[in-house]
Amino acid sequence: MTDVQSMLHRVFDEVINRGKLEAVDELFEEDFVDHGPAGDVHGREAFKAVVGQWRSAVPDVHCEVENVIVDGDRAAWLVRTTGTHTGEGLGFPATNRRFETVSANLGRLADGRVIEHWSEQGMLPMLIQLGVLPAPVSVDR
Repeated sequence: MTDVQSMLHRVFDEVINRGKLEAVDELFEEDFVDHGPAGDVHGREAFKAVVGQWRSAVPDVHCEVENVIVDGDRAAWLVRTTGTHTGEGLGFPATNRRFETVSANLGRLADGRVIEHWSEQGMLPMLIQLGVLPAPVSVDR
């Protein structure tokens, strides 16, 4: 496993899966930016708040990092996420439903730290699985 792969596995295992928010200080640049579905999140403290909110809504969240590709200071990877929505941290009442998504991620990394991250985080499939949004209607041609 490369250094980047190891770091990304730590980010998702320690910070997201286990909620060890203190690891953010080691693994992320202070001026880290996350470009996600809710808009840009600037800085480590803001990112910790987002992770805490996410984990309050889905305490059993589990992310697996797959297919890491590295090119200089950029990396791309997939994240397979599972969890049960039992809290209200996502801005709507708990559905008590499970979900499983796969999301494409891009990052800018240097010196063992994450500088910037882009992902849609599988939000549309998750919201459909939770019953918050209707499933797309199939159109016969």
